[in-house]
Amino acid sequence: MSLLGLNSLRKIHERTVKSFLDIFILAEVSDRPLSGYDLVGLIHKKFNLLMSSGTIYSILYSLERDELVKGQWTQRRRAYTLTEKGQKALRDFSDAYDTIHGFIVNLLK
Repeated sequence: MSLLGLNSLRKIHERTVKSFLDIFILAEVSDRPLSGYDLVGLIHKKFNLLMSSGTIYSILYSLERDELVKGQWTQRRRAYTLTEKGQKALRDFSDAYDTIHGFIVNLLK
């Protein structure tokens, strides 16, 4: 693949990850409480992308305003957990997986 092709693929990868960051965050905090710093590390490890802490905290604050996550101070960090409303949103997204997958497949046809 050419350098131009790799660069385009990388941009699509990054755009896709950014589009689903809220869902990724909900899924991750459903397992255990995590801070924004923890999430930056997880995203880097899982997707090989360095996201700014501002991007992550902006999403966390939005999710908290929508009552999908709850933040609590523990020692010197704010750890986020999933609320009942967040659990339902995550289930709803999981139920819509086939629809989303079909949409993406149709986009590429």
